[in-house]
Amino acid sequence: MAPRITNTKDVTMKNYKILLFVFLIIPVLCFSQKKAKDSIVEKPARPAFESATLIDNASNVLFNKNTLEVMMQHRFGLIEEKNSLAGIYGANSNIRIALSYAVLDWVTVGYGITKKNRMSDFNLKVGLLQQTRSGSIPVNISYFGNIAIDGRSFDTKYPNGDFIPPDANNGPFLKKQDRYSYFHQLIIAKRFNSKVSLQIAPSLSHFNAVNYGYDGEHDRFSIAFGGRYKVSPQTALIWDISTPVTQFNDDKYNITGFSFGAEFSTSAHTFQIFMTNFNSILPQFNYMKNTNDFLNGGTLFGFNITRNYNF
Repeated sequence: MAPRITNTKDVTMKNYKILLFVFLIIPVLCFSQKKAKDSIVEKPARPAFESATLIDNASNVLFNKNTLEVMMQHRFGLIEEKNSLAGIYGANSNIRIALSYAVLDWVTVGYGITKKNRMSDFNLKVGLLQQTRSGSIPVNISYFGNIAIDGRSFDTKYPNGDFIPPDANNGPFLKKQDRYSYFHQLIIAKRFNSKVSLQIAPSLSHFNAVNYGYDGEHDRFSIAFGGRYKVSPQTALIWDISTPVTQFNDDKYNITGFSFGAEFSTSAHTFQIFMTNFNSILPQFNYMKNTNDFLNGGTLFGFNITRNYNF
């Protein structure tokens, strides 16, 4: 039987065709896998906190579009005040009532009134980055800011009984612009697991007018560290530590704020009760004008209550 003669050229051409097919199909497979991965929608992580407020600072929480949040914040007098039942009857108590509305899933606007100095404040919170469940985005980043207006006035009469002209009635301020103060904060938060969430929040406070005690200081950089540890589905331990970075010449204004408490929540309510040394509620006042020393008799009790309505 005659041996079979193999054409070397035909074999070589066949191998080339196989290699060419492999090189052509690999990019197609890679593109298909990439397209499949890109088509998967990243799910956002569950909220790091329950409430839009973490004791004395804003949290990263933003509610769904058309959600109305009603908030009441109360600070009692100092615990050490005599005959005040641990500050509950204290003369220097403070209260704030506020509303905020989610115009978009990532934008909330609000308005509040505060007893101390008859403050009115307009605030804005914007979600900049949202943590994902896969970890591709590891943290939440939000912006919070407000404009506050001091509403105090003074007697409309001079000491001799004559009326003061209306354009001179600027209260304790030389001009209307002196009533304004501003607050800007970047909130970086992370939900580590179902129990632990932490946030860090650098901020800038500004007052158009300042007291002589600040030696002309109108601005202060500060930073806050806060967190939550859930002990049950509806109960958590919370804390917030706020410390100034900018130091004033008068040390009585260079005080760190310490706040520790508990949070109880349902699907629409959140109740926070805590001990703190901040009394002003509005953050720029807490950061720039607080003189209560937590470690030296400057503590008080406070609570925050929120209720959400979905439209």
